[in-house]
Amino acid sequence: MILPKKPSDSSIPWFSIGITAIVLLSLALRFWGLGRFNRLVFDEVYYAIFANNYLTGTSFFNPHPPLSQYIIAIGIWIGSHLPFGQDTVNELTGSLRSTWSYRWLNALTGSLIPMVVAALAYQLNRRRSYALIAALFAATDGLFLVESRYALNNIYLVILGLLGQLFFLLALNRHGAKPWLMLILSGVFFGASAAIKWNGLWFLLGIYIVWAVAWVWQLFRTYFGETTRTRPIPSLSHPLQHLTQLNVGHILLNLVILPALTYSLVWIPHLLMNPTPGFWESQVKILTFHQNVGSGTDVHPYCSRWYSWLLMWRPVAYFYQTASHTPEAVSTDSPLSAGGSNLIYDVHAMGNPFLWWLSTTAILLLLLLLTQRIIEGVGWKSIPT
Repeated sequence: MILPKKPSDSSIPWFSIGITAIVLLSLALRFWGLGRFNRLVFDEVYYAIFANNYLTGTSFFNPHPPLSQYIIAIGIWIGSHLPFGQDTVNELTGSLRSTWSYRWLNALTGSLIPMVVAALAYQLNRRRSYALIAALFAATDGLFLVESRYALNNIYLVILGLLGQLFFLLALNRHGAKPWLMLILSGVFFGASAAIKWNGLWFLLGIYIVWAVAWVWQLFRTYFGETTRTRPIPSLSHPLQHLTQLNVGHILLNLVILPALTYSLVWIPHLLMNPTPGFWESQVKILTFHQNVGSGTDVHPYCSRWYSWLLMWRPVAYFYQTASHTPEAVSTDSPLSAGGSNLIYDVHAMGNPFLWWLSTTAILLLLLLLTQRIIEGVGWKSIPT
């Protein structure tokens, strides 16, 4: 009797199994009990209502660019026509909608972020184990998880910004499709991220900074000549080595004009439904609105400073209610009185401290390592991956 050969480790698709398991975990964490709290949680009082306004043709002013509300509106329309998820409904958006209908697309989008993070990690170091670790951290981060379970906009900002950076790295790696197509897609995604919130421009600013630093270093080496290297350079190619192959024309066309064009085109449906204020006036009103928002306990008694989020001193409270019922019985009315209640239901947006603290330390160490390599005249090539 001849037994089949035991498959070698290389014949087992461990990476595919691992990434599939992480995506399934991500989906389970985000869709489990998605309809809980039959009310508008945190900024759903804006985004879910604005999204429904697009479906009903109701005019309104939006203090953010409109792309996330388009996406949520599409989710509401699809979710309202599905035969499931209709057991918990309310009229808080302005129409009779199920809580599941205005949350499910956020949950699905948030579940895909670990895959994008894994792809980014792999492009940077070519190690599948690192990609899996990065994906697992993204799937279990508390802030990503909370933002994915409600009709909010930051999940779309993050995934579009990460896609912009991913396609930028693909263009530098010059694998697969033509680099110019990857650069075009990168610019479009960066523009789409800014069309969620202006904060999305930080993803693009990071690219500008890295590209500028690469050129400064290249010019420095050209002017002062080669520095004597004290250690050998590995042959492994890193995508950031190709940064200086992008000239000002590439950056101007793909990472300035295209994002601006994408951002502008996104506004067309909104302006067709809300012709006043116009495009430029809307930008001024958005800027003015956020300049006057303010911060601190004078604005809200539970307001928390940005630095307190990283230190886990005071995370953002998205929902807090006391009741003497089960979670499903929490009503759509005003929060119940604390008197005589024996249950507290709350949602806090809190990052994973293990991930946040160690990743911050890793970034600082990487910057020190890169500085050391630059001083030695080696640059990107000798950074271990």
